[in-house]
Amino acid sequence: MIIQGTETLTSLIHIISESLLTPVVILIVISIVIVILAFGGLINEFISRKAITSKELEDLVRRVSFSSNVNQMKNEISNSNLFDYQKAILTRIADNYDIGPEARKALASELISAEETRLIKKTNKTDILVRVGPILGLLGTLIPLGPGLAALGTGDIATLAQSLTIAFDTTVTGLSVGAVAFVVSKYKKQWYESELIDVETVAEAELETLNRW
Repeated sequence: MIIQGTETLTSLIHIISESLLTPVVILIVISIVIVILAFGGLINEFISRKAITSKELEDLVRRVSFSSNVNQMKNEISNSNLFDYQKAILTRIADNYDIGPEARKALASELISAEETRLIKKTNKTDILVRVGPILGLLGTLIPLGPGLAALGTGDIATLAQSLTIAFDTTVTGLSVGAVAFVVSKYKKQWYESELIDVETVAEAELETLNRW
């Protein structure tokens, strides 16, 4: 038994569902462009980046720890193989040598936290695509199946084939977007986490040395 008014509601839902296909396809295409650019950026960063080695980090910590004044400490940081943003944080900590130890420690923590937030934002797009990509693929799969099944009932094989083609294409594309986005986010987060640990290590040596003066 069909409740009165249900046909109107289901027809409305059907219209809304079919009208979503075009926006979903557009979003999938946009996602493809974003993830391709992100993957290209990952490769470029992998080729161009030269992270400091464990031995170099150890030597830098020792040189910072045995610095006799702020200028020498800043020169050691500037001449190291750290990335520019890492040097900027450590230099700002050294520039505040004249404030109290607790305030200096709080400032160092805030600078590192702010940089961590900035680095996290660099992976926001791919983090979103990890979830959104497969969802868009699923929507692109289910939406055309309605008309496809209706066409099957009337014997319209051509429409059914077209609907199934769209469904499979969007599924594969959505899953691919999610997979590539996951790889990009995974590697970038590993890099950034390692870089922040390096900053924290040198910053600890800085703070300890500044506190001795």
